[in-house]
Amino acid sequence: MKYLKLIIQIADKYQEPLIAELFDMGFDGFEQRDNQVITYIQKELFGISDRERIDTLLAAYPGDGFIETEEVVADQNWNQQWEETIRAQTVGDFFIKPTWSQEAVPQDKILLEIDPKMSFGTGYHETTRLMLKLLPDVITKNDFVIDAGTGTGILSIAAIKLGARHVFAFDIDEWSISNTKENILLNDVEKNIDIEKGSSEVLSEQDKVDVVLVNIERNTILEIFSDLDDVLKKGGSMVLSGLLEKDKSSILSILDQKYQIVDVPQENEWIAIQAKKTVS
Repeated sequence: MKYLKLIIQIADKYQEPLIAELFDMGFDGFEQRDNQVITYIQKELFGISDRERIDTLLAAYPGDGFIETEEVVADQNWNQQWEETIRAQTVGDFFIKPTWSQEAVPQDKILLEIDPKMSFGTGYHETTRLMLKLLPDVITKNDFVIDAGTGTGILSIAAIKLGARHVFAFDIDEWSISNTKENILLNDVEKNIDIEKGSSEVLSEQDKVDVVLVNIERNTILEIFSDLDDVLKKGGSMVLSGLLEKDKSSILSILDQKYQIVDVPQENEWIAIQAKKTVS
């Protein structure tokens, strides 16, 4: 079988969102290098419209673009090559590592064992790091937590390891549901986390919760905010990310009447918003 190999020049901080988009387009192998994503797709599945779609995606990142396209024979495990680029790392109170890493866990850190499987949420992206750094100040013992757009399940797992009683997680992507199930088993927290495929409609029968975690892009947050707000107790915390600095005003406007803003940390152009619900 013939594959096309695409080498795309893109800054490290934008690689995870791009990989998520490419995965949805049918690309099935990735390697991440400094300022490069190398990806593969069956030649017969890649057409002019796909190239145009990628060009449109990359137009959001000035200076980035294709380096080259080359035809190759499928004689390698592309996903294994991509996995090998994922390194263990420390983020706040957590030490995140894939199962293939042999690095020792620092004594003062909480282990999150995450095999990404191309889901958003490896800990490399700014929004995931911002959320993880806020969690120790948000999660208290026996909290009931919602994790909206769970990705790899990393925030759900982190919440349980910080003392939360239970997490209900959801995501619209089947591959994310599968990956989260794998990761909660790796971390031995399967009894504390339920996961369902879908968007905020899956919350219709949920009891009131103590914390809502949302790491999704701005437009989706605006669409589902009312449903998330409905399940959060008065005095509960909502933590939002997946947001650029330019999204701040639109998100603060929907929080204005019922929430007190606690913190708005920023990393590069990405932000998170920690808020406490003051009105039921």
